[in-house]
Amino acid sequence: MQPQALKLTPEMVANPYPVFAALRESAPVHYVEAFRGSYVLSRHEDMAPVLKNTTLFSSKMASVSALMPKELGEDVLRYFRSENSLLSSDPPQHTRLRTLVSRAFTPRRVADLEPRIRELTRELLDAMLTRQEFDLMADLAVPLPIIVIAEMLGIEPERRLDFKRWSNAISQSVTLTVGGLDLEWIATGIREIHAYLEAAIERRRQEPGNDLISALVESNEQQGGFLSSMDVIGFVRLLLFAGNETTTNLIGNGTLALLNHPAEMERLAEDASLIPNAVEEMLRYDTPAQVIFRITTADTEIAGTPIPKDSRIMLLLGAANRDPRKFPDPDTFDITRDTQGHVAFGHGVHFCIGGPLARLEAKVVFEELFRRVRRVSFAPGQEGHLDYGTTFSLRGPKSLRLRAERR
Repeated sequence: MQPQALKLTPEMVANPYPVFAALRESAPVHYVEAFRGSYVLSRHEDMAPVLKNTTLFSSKMASVSALMPKELGEDVLRYFRSENSLLSSDPPQHTRLRTLVSRAFTPRRVADLEPRIRELTRELLDAMLTRQEFDLMADLAVPLPIIVIAEMLGIEPERRLDFKRWSNAISQSVTLTVGGLDLEWIATGIREIHAYLEAAIERRRQEPGNDLISALVESNEQQGGFLSSMDVIGFVRLLLFAGNETTTNLIGNGTLALLNHPAEMERLAEDASLIPNAVEEMLRYDTPAQVIFRITTADTEIAGTPIPKDSRIMLLLGAANRDPRKFPDPDTFDITRDTQGHVAFGHGVHFCIGGPLARLEAKVVFEELFRRVRRVSFAPGQEGHLDYGTTFSLRGPKSLRLRAERR
């Protein structure tokens, strides 16, 4: 396979893994202009040092705004230009920022959410399983994480649909897609969320509550108030994205993997203790966020390929997670596999801050689902007709019509 064969097509969005396999063998490091002018990496062994070495492979210049269409307008792009961004900063600045946001997004705070996540999951399942056929995405995988993160942020229930729309607008603005983008719709959504959050942050300064926005505002003030309102908005925007898109795709992709491996579904349905490791295998097998970027700070070489300073590096996380050099028989879905080393949430200091929440929500979903049902199956006409939309960077089915056999 020649490097120029790597193209964004509907077929690749639907199933990128054969392309990834060919790339790992014939072109593990190569330049592709169509992918934001990037050197594309597909092998696990080549990505590990890139993810670890923040000095040579910087996030600072791989800013979100640089990935967004210029046609969105300067007033929109400026929202994403910040020196104080977790996504586009390096240590020691990144360490300070991570410390600040970690005070608001602690492991204890995430763990304390489990009873509420379980309650919400049960409510959604109650409604979903009353029907002979249901859409797992629309009925469970989409609403659950948006309700959870909205409640964490202290967002009014009547604004949840707005938050989902705003989250979709942000994700579409920075992801690789097949076909055109509705730039006006994206720009409107971004302007709306920033106006809403600016007002919400000011309200929290005046009347703090028991929510993440209040915790971020308080943590910032305790550290001298070095973040501007725009910086705090960026943190909230990141938490919204990290606590929403990844979880939705993890639940959808994980369910699909079980549907296509009925023996593994049966094992999981009979032994709930396998669920935590099954979630890790779901993350490895069909990675929800397929792509991240870095920028080189000096001339370097990866796997024998010279790469100049200031070059963009695109890491295909989904390809690394199917690399047979790291994971034997990688195209087999095995819920008891040793998944240590998968990079679904990145690696090192930039490990996804929403990872623990996504894991918890997925664990609860599959525990509650298989507590009620023996198995799920495709609804008539669904199998073989999945819609993954137009986005390559974020991977998950848009709809998943199923039936369930109740216990």
